[in-house]
Amino acid sequence: MISLTINRAAMRAAMPARQQLAASQAVRYASTKSLKDAVAEVVPQKQEQLKKFRSEHGDKSLGDIKVENLIGGMRGLKVMLWEGSVLDANTGITFHGKSIPDCEKVLPGAGDLGLQGKEMLPESMLWLLLTGNVPSKEEVKGLSEELAAKGKLPSYVEKIIDSFPKTLHPMTQFAGAVGALNHDSKFAQGYKDGIKKTEYWKPTLDDSIDLIAKLPAIAARIYYNVFGRGDGVQKIDPKKDLIGNYSEMIGYGDNEGMTDYLRLYIAIHGDHEGGNVSAHTAHLVGSALSDPYLSYSAALLGLAGPLHGLANQEVLGWALGMQEKVGKNASEEDIKEFLWSTLKSGRVVPGYGHAVLRMPDPRFSALSRFCDTRPELKNSSIVQLVQKTSKVAPEVLKEHGKTKNPYPNVDAASGCVLYEYGLKEWSYYTVIFGISRAIGALPQLVMDRALGLPIERPKSMSLDALEAFVKK
Repeated sequence: MISLTINRAAMRAAMPARQQLAASQAVRYASTKSLKDAVAEVVPQKQEQLKKFRSEHGDKSLGDIKVENLIGGMRGLKVMLWEGSVLDANTGITFHGKSIPDCEKVLPGAGDLGLQGKEMLPESMLWLLLTGNVPSKEEVKGLSEELAAKGKLPSYVEKIIDSFPKTLHPMTQFAGAVGALNHDSKFAQGYKDGIKKTEYWKPTLDDSIDLIAKLPAIAARIYYNVFGRGDGVQKIDPKKDLIGNYSEMIGYGDNEGMTDYLRLYIAIHGDHEGGNVSAHTAHLVGSALSDPYLSYSAALLGLAGPLHGLANQEVLGWALGMQEKVGKNASEEDIKEFLWSTLKSGRVVPGYGHAVLRMPDPRFSALSRFCDTRPELKNSSIVQLVQKTSKVAPEVLKEHGKTKNPYPNVDAASGCVLYEYGLKEWSYYTVIFGISRAIGALPQLVMDRALGLPIERPKSMSLDALEAFVKK
């Protein structure tokens, strides 16, 4: 027998360009790398990048802090390192340099894994946020299988959730159950056993993946206990993606539109820079070396505030009130009159404006695009009213002249779609947001440990101390 060995470089040189591209893509998508392996490759690169940057530029100023910054909620101050996303006032959010439209094009979606639907999967976004790289279909499939395998709740957590009174707010229940999972924290045990500081990121990643895997089951059990909807047993199918299982658990498994909407909603809500209350809280509590369960439990309590995660409920209530007033087939003039009546009464128009953005929220645009592709939403009176309002409101708000950003934010659209699909329990909406935000906050916690970031401890001053300082 004659063995023939051909040099690979020579083979590539003989290939047409199109065949070379196909071959390179075939190699990429054949990857069976686990997420932990992928993060392990990234960590040394990030450590070296931080070390070099700090050495070369540590004494450079990022701007002066003014009294107004101190008493104005520190808005806009560049005081946090956050790897996953950057929010620009004029261009919107990017995830490791990729916009939402970019992500919709390159991140594997439901159809890529042979599932019903076509929206990008939160697993794909999680991989991107943790590694900075676009995962292959095989890598996302492997991550989905890992999350499904870890998704079942321990019996003690089920008992804790079942012991909560139905009248206790779903977010309070959610935060409590997440905190209780700390009982099994690998990071807490590793720290107790004296694990090296350079290895902290590994059990932090283990805990984070475990927590993300269990969030749907926690949320579904709360939904069943409080509202009596869903399967009541939190059954997990290993062949389904994270949100496919979640949708099944809350009773929407046979609704392709709702399931795909939840995928998109949770993927694009996952990370929105580090300065928002929930993300910042996870980072702050984690800086004390609290484990991911405790850190994210605290983040959820911040997300429960009406100025943060509850905003879409306020928008939906206002929109339903408008529909009752102007009818289901309102003209643009009808909407304009209602907007002016809201403003003249001294109220703001909910769902418009943003603390950072000075443009339409790209997340709103993504949800709006989804609505335009679904027949059931194109025929929905409340969804179409919200869509019409997004075209009328900016001009009214510009004329009013008191809004820095007159464009719709994500809350202008997110709640009305859930409502149209039949999920009308408003107090539960922020729980869904809570599933999502973990995809951004927990990867940063892993990176905090990988980079050895210190405990967060800003300087505070009293009013008397401030007055004395400015008189110097």
